[in-house]
Amino acid sequence: MNIKHIRIHLVLCGLVVVLQSLPGLAQQNSDAAKTGSQPAVTERDGQHDFDFELGSWKIHLKKLLHPLAGSTTWVEFDGTSVTRRVWNGRAQLEEFETDSPAAGQIEGLTLRLYDPKTHQWSLYWATSKSGSIGPPTIGEFKKGRGEFFDTEPSGPNGRAILVRFVWSDTTTNTPHFDQSFSGDGGKTWEVNWITDQTRVNDESDKAH
Repeated sequence: MNIKHIRIHLVLCGLVVVLQSLPGLAQQNSDAAKTGSQPAVTERDGQHDFDFELGSWKIHLKKLLHPLAGSTTWVEFDGTSVTRRVWNGRAQLEEFETDSPAAGQIEGLTLRLYDPKTHQWSLYWATSKSGSIGPPTIGEFKKGRGEFFDTEPSGPNGRAILVRFVWSDTTTNTPHFDQSFSGDGGKTWEVNWITDQTRVNDESDKAH
């Protein structure tokens, strides 16, 4: 074999080695893309999402008398609430009170707990009449709008329903809240409780 033939043979051997290694390199690049090369998605910290509620408020409320029954009869009344920090902002306690001919006396308490692992809030509601805390309504804020959900095992007419809380206008001194029920698994929602708040002082930076 002369030198020219030897050179051709070596080039062909080199091409074979390169071609054989290409599938392995492609697989390595594919695995890297799946595991390590993609940027990690960082969950936003929602611990301060309810800071807008801190302080004292006057509240105007609207209540649908007979939810999920085709009723259009609403009653309106006024109340007050005070919200303060607990656990350095990882929880909040709101005390609510109203006394009117339309709704009677209501002494309510909302406990809001933030879970830093799930980045969600759990909202617990209780009244002085029952003396017990119900199941939590759980959710989070996205782009200034908060949505929270739970299931009530015994709603109107004794059937299980879905419950949704929605908070909006949270960057103003007049935040808005409404509660809705769904009797068809979330396909449709009926608002049955509306709360419009007006700040009466500025205690949002005070910790209690």
